[in-house]
Amino acid sequence: MASADEKGEYLTLRVLDDLTSIEPATWDALVGAESPFLEWGWLASLEESGSVGGRTGWMPQHLALFARDRLVAACPLYVKHHSEGEFVFDYAWASAAERAGIRYYPKLVAAVPFTPAEGVRFLVAPGLDRAAVVRTFGGVLRDLCREHGISSVHVNFCRTDESEVLRELGYVERMGFQYKWRNRGYGTFDDYLADFRSKRRNQVKRERRELVEQGITIEALSGDAIPDALFATMFRVYLTTIDKLVWGRRYLRRGLFALLRERFRSRLCFVVARRGSEIVAGTFNVQKSGVFYGRYWGTFEELRHLHFNVCYYAAIEHCIRSGIERFEPGAGGEFKMLRGFDPEPTRSAHFIADQRLANAVARAVAAERSELELVIDEMRAQSQLKSE
Repeated sequence: MASADEKGEYLTLRVLDDLTSIEPATWDALVGAESPFLEWGWLASLEESGSVGGRTGWMPQHLALFARDRLVAACPLYVKHHSEGEFVFDYAWASAAERAGIRYYPKLVAAVPFTPAEGVRFLVAPGLDRAAVVRTFGGVLRDLCREHGISSVHVNFCRTDESEVLRELGYVERMGFQYKWRNRGYGTFDDYLADFRSKRRNQVKRERRELVEQGITIEALSGDAIPDALFATMFRVYLTTIDKLVWGRRYLRRGLFALLRERFRSRLCFVVARRGSEIVAGTFNVQKSGVFYGRYWGTFEELRHLHFNVCYYAAIEHCIRSGIERFEPGAGGEFKMLRGFDPEPTRSAHFIADQRLANAVARAVAAERSELELVIDEMRAQSQLKSE
């Protein structure tokens, strides 16, 4: 697709089946301070390691808008042949489509694979009209469905301003929620504990004390402080959780960790638990622009309260020490509320090409939203933190 913008610059929209044709600095200039999972180092490493592409059911088809030879906007995009690894669950929609004789796969997904973290889904160069670019991409995605017999477009964990523009184009907005931790200006971990109601505060202290009594020490290692050898260990840590769950899927390949060691180390924080010099558990985390993202947890030994200490308490202590404002531990887990994480809404936007299915999805999403709004309000009223 080619056209001229209001300045007379020649615009060309290209589809990229991998990111190696784009210079990392060129792509990352569009990302700026936005989510680290949108950076070239993360997305290209998923592709090169085989974590996406091939037979994984995630086929990269990124949209890239050029003004002459200059990249001015982009959208990470995948053709999907299943619904795994998205965390905005549409299995019921796929089942309804099958019963109605409507082909649901393939579909288009604008998101970061295996990553339930909010962020922009349309990257726009500074100085451009962001809403206009989102509108353009949203229209292109909608037209691709209609022209190529693709059932739907799913823009997952997008920003509110993006979903609002997409609604104007016939997309339906779907609400979800995640538990998130906010730094209320804490100077120490004890300041954070002081925000709890007394019963919960005492429980956290017991959980931390019991782990110390078991001879476990925990430390957070970031960026250049991460030893090279730890990357291979963290892959094995990742597998311990995946392999013990019936529904576990080995989405990430071993080679990804080696690539991230070279390309993405500055964004990483590994929290590791040791008994003496032996690593018994750890978490793989990403951090940028005042946000800490908890991604993968695993343990070689089952110990009481180990999960809470490594995944949450040590990570919060690191956030406080580093001045990080928000901690997003990922999807699910009501037990996070007991550790000071309160629910916040998330959004996604969906275009369904078949009008019958679109109408049914719109009704389901509206009912789901009404219920979720009540659930979020009720959970916030039960927060373990004192009111600010």
